[in-house]
Amino acid sequence: MAIKTKNNELLNLCPECGGSIIPLISTGDVVCNQCGLVIDEKNVDFSHNGRRAYTNQEKISREQTGAPISILLPDMGLSTVIDKSKIINPDLKRAAKWNTRITWQKRNLLIASTELKRISTILNLPNYVKEDAMRLYIEAFKKKLLRGRSINAMVAACLYLACRRKKLPRTLQEILNEAAVNSKDVRRSYAILIRELKLNPPSTNPVSLIPKYMTDLGLNSEIEQLTTKILNAYRSKFSISGKDPKGLCAGAIYLACKLKNKEVTQQQIVQAIGVTEVTLRSRYKELKNKLKISIPV
Repeated sequence: MAIKTKNNELLNLCPECGGSIIPLISTGDVVCNQCGLVIDEKNVDFSHNGRRAYTNQEKISREQTGAPISILLPDMGLSTVIDKSKIINPDLKRAAKWNTRITWQKRNLLIASTELKRISTILNLPNYVKEDAMRLYIEAFKKKLLRGRSINAMVAACLYLACRRKKLPRTLQEILNEAAVNSKDVRRSYAILIRELKLNPPSTNPVSLIPKYMTDLGLNSEIEQLTTKILNAYRSKFSISGKDPKGLCAGAIYLACKLKNKEVTQQQIVQAIGVTEVTLRSRYKELKNKLKISIPV
């Protein structure tokens, strides 16, 4: 490797001892072979740019970066795995064996991240929701909120809280259907997260849930627009705090079907949305009376 002097003369010698200099491709440094002086550092290697790989070995040999850093990995993807197959020294082999054993903290995060990615894949949740849920879980783990609580229950609670914070239309029941844990434990974990982390997530907008239910019920766009109009009119005049958004959706859909003479039974709506018939009738009467809507005979 040649270096330039003040007179733009090219030299292959160390400026300190006059020894030969060598490049370290793995670190991007240029050092003296004799005294170890670092002459240059963090050089960018452009030697592989534009070269195509036709086999798996060529692809591996030309890779210059590792996997991206992700909070969804228990160690952020920064850990080192030692290959024990090429170690001959028994002491080093024993050290490599102990290096593969993870602490209970990492094991906890590994179980949590695996369960989080499983539920997220089934529900088709975007990455920004998964990452926010993992940050909530790590914060809960650091505050020791998992003592005496299920890992799976806390993961489900973090996912639901992340969906609400990111305003993604997902109900708690959808997450409970995929989580392998008791619903009571998830609700308790969710309450603990809200209280201990001092969070105030926005309430779920029932209007955002309408397109999904329309698809499940096989209703047309006319019913969807009328249902949206009914809910927006109700939200603009009355508070929906403390009311289940699914119940409001069920009542609004049933009311819209009545106005348009669409033959949809209460049982069909109840099964598609996941509420009781009592809730549906209560929200239906509440919407009709407060908005003063008359049903044509």
